[in-house]
Amino acid sequence: MDTVVPARTTATARRSDADGTAVASFILGLLGTFVLNIVFGPLAIILASVALVRGTRRRGRALLGLFLGIADIAILVALITAHQDIAWTPGF
Repeated sequence: MDTVVPARTTATARRSDADGTAVASFILGLLGTFVLNIVFGPLAIILASVALVRGTRRRGRALLGLFLGIADIAILVALITAHQDIAWTPGF
């Protein structure tokens, strides 16, 4: 006879995916403060929102990713305002 191994329940799999999404949002938000904030900022915001909607256990990390994504956009706006261009070099 074959042994039946129970598959992960949909809720467990969904929560696990949400936890990974929360961590990814935090990492992308953190990276976006230094490089490619035009790309990483919006991605961090989207991933954090998805993680929060799916009910992640890492809510703090998702909220931090959301905050960092918003900060990335604010940094981008400040740099564009200061330099009137999207390309900038530090110290000039």
